[in-house]
Amino acid sequence: MSLKITDECINCDVCEPECPNEAISMGLEIYEIDPMKCTECVGHFDEPQCVEVCPVECIPKDPENEETEEELWQKYHRLTGT
Repeated sequence: MSLKITDECINCDVCEPECPNEAISMGLEIYEIDPMKCTECVGHFDEPQCVEVCPVECIPKDPENEETEEELWQKYHRLTGT
């Protein structure tokens, strides 16, 4: 399942550079996560880095984009070409 950024986001800019898949970008009002690129850091780190650095804890799992760990690994391989 990919992650999403809720409207509690304060646009502090710490999450975007932490994403190894470049899945985070500025939306119209707050940062957004592209579910096609988000692997929850599977393949890169043990924990999602955006969640680790977020000072307001506004990055939950997105129930509209449920994925198994195997699907996240497949996405990681597709994104990295490995």
